[in-house]
Amino acid sequence: MKRDGQLAQWRRAAGLTQEKLAQRLGVDRSTVHRWETRKTAPQPWQIPLLAKTIGRTAGDLELLFDRRTNRSETDTADVAKGDGATAASPDELRDAFLDLERRYDRVPSSTLLAEAGQHLARLDQLARQCRPGPQQRDVLTLQAESSTLMGKLIWDASQRHDHGGARTYYSQAAAIARRLHDPALESHALLRSSYIDLYGTKDATTGLALADAAATRAAPVSPALAALALLHAGEAHAMLGDRRECERSIGLAQEQLAHLDTGSTTGLISPDKVGRLAGSCYLELGQLRRAQDELESVAGSLGRRQKSRTIVLGNLALSLIRQRQVDGALEVLHQAVDELAQTRGGGGMTLVFAAARELKPWRREAQVLDLQDRLLSLMAAP
Repeated sequence: MKRDGQLAQWRRAAGLTQEKLAQRLGVDRSTVHRWETRKTAPQPWQIPLLAKTIGRTAGDLELLFDRRTNRSETDTADVAKGDGATAASPDELRDAFLDLERRYDRVPSSTLLAEAGQHLARLDQLARQCRPGPQQRDVLTLQAESSTLMGKLIWDASQRHDHGGARTYYSQAAAIARRLHDPALESHALLRSSYIDLYGTKDATTGLALADAAATRAAPVSPALAALALLHAGEAHAMLGDRRECERSIGLAQEQLAHLDTGSTTGLISPDKVGRLAGSCYLELGQLRRAQDELESVAGSLGRRQKSRTIVLGNLALSLIRQRQVDGALEVLHQAVDELAQTRGGGGMTLVFAAARELKPWRREAQVLDLQDRLLSLMAAP
């Protein structure tokens, strides 16, 4: 069997035509044809989704295309001319990244994936063209930040199921950060990786190790990032049932925040985020009234159509259900469904469905049946 035909064989084994594969990946059929004839290779951001779609591993595709040795001038020219990737300046790419970041919390992540992928392709092209110096460092920094964003988008769009795809991009970001000797960039990538273990695989021990590592790297250079990592470490301790260590981590986070000037926490960490994570900790520890108080305060201060708000509402509903305050929980869950219909945030979706399952003792009541109908409609929506 010729190596050039391997990708086509894997595609056919997955029951896909070139047209169907292209549709799932958001590319032209001609792009798939060029990959299969090895005229070009997929961009790094396309590898995880392509591998998942045809039932292979990212390693299989990396080996097939031998990305380290087969990056020819033809490939570079194709990036510049095709698949929507055109040359752009570092300032333009920075603006594009910031725009994607702003929209992440307010629209479905699936609607941003193609644009984010093209953004990474442009960055990959520019990074290969830059000579060592300040501009190259700026481009690589943006590449690491954009890889972390891509990991967030993939995990959120998959409703927190595609752990491997997200980890691939977080690992890329961490590797670039180490190359740049940038502990803050590396810390952010490690912290995002910890979320997969804490909220995806539910491996609190591994999540705790990653959150602690992120806090350690960030502490000398970014008190805000260190505080955020410590708060998630506290949540990991709560998941493990260790109240003492949970409160210790929260206390250390507050010490880090004390180093910050008023207002400097905007974006990375804020009082709202502190309250959200504290509420989650209390919920895990079974301190339901404390959790309710924290989460109600935060839910009232967050703006609408934010994915983070649906996470707060999901946890708040859980705290109410466990106190048998069913009417209050239903009101909160309907608010969450209203927002999830717009944002489809993976974290909020997971928690809302978890809360709905805990309503099983009241499953025959009309209000609960009404909520279940809304959740079914939410699942069926494109």
